[in-house]
This record gives sequence, structure tokens and C-alpha cells, in this order.
Amino acid sequence: MLDSNALLQQADQQCQERGVRFTPIRRRVLEMISSTPGGLKAYDLLDRLSNEHASARPPTVYRALDFLIEQGLVHRIESLNAYIACPCPDHVHRFQLLICRQCGRVEELHQDAVGDMLTSTAKARGFTIQRQTIELLGICDDCRASA
Repeated sequence: MLDSNALLQQADQQCQERGVRFTPIRRRVLEMISSTPGGLKAYDLLDRLSNEHASARPPTVYRALDFLIEQGLVHRIESLNAYIACPCPDHVHRFQLLICRQCGRVEELHQDAVGDMLTSTAKARGFTIQRQTIELLGICDDCRASA
């Protein structure tokens, strides 16, 4: 589980260094995501946020998510249509996700050789990768052991 406080402090610092605004809504969205193992869907975020901010609407959440993704603070899990906090937002962002189908735990990997291989293969075929999402679905050791 991520240390939400440390992650929020790191996000504050990173946003200051980049000269971008880490607004209270953006901060709260990151806090909600980082404290939920397995990630959150946008409408779950909206439900939680609207309990605190009556004016929260879908565009509010999606703008916050877009910002957090752009800053490398959050990743979108394409297959689940959910969002998770990045445990290492200062890392160059070519990553892979291990997703447990039973408990929903998500682990971020940084196997640069995988990214390098895909980039060189694409380049050899005249293709430029703009975004890379690699999700590996399976069963984690804890769930396999308890089965």
C-alpha cells in the first residue's frame, strides 16, 4: 500500500518545481486514489468528491484526472477503466502493470528492456509510439495461496 502522505508531499514538490498548480481538488482526487488499493473509477471518485464538494461534477473529476496523468502522478488502468496512484512519479514513465483479477491489487513494474524492445520494433516498422500501456492480468501469490 502506498504512503498517501509521502505521495502527496512528493506531488506538492513536483508541481512546485514544474510551476503547475496542485489545487485542493487535484490534491483530494490524488489522495482518494492513493488510499484505495486497486484504483478507483471516475464515477466512484465523483461520488466521493460530491459528498465533500456539492459543486463537483464529472468535468471537475476528469480535469483533475487529466492533470494528474499529465504530471505522472496517476495511471489509467485501461482494462478496468480505473485510476491508480503512481508510486514513483519522478520515474520516466514506461511501465507495466500487474493486475490481480481476484483482489484487484495493482503493482507497477519498470522493465525498461520491454519498452526498449517495443520501441525499436515499432521504429523498424516506421511507427512512432506515443503512449504505451501494458497490463498483465492474472492472480497474485496471496490470492493463489488462499485458494
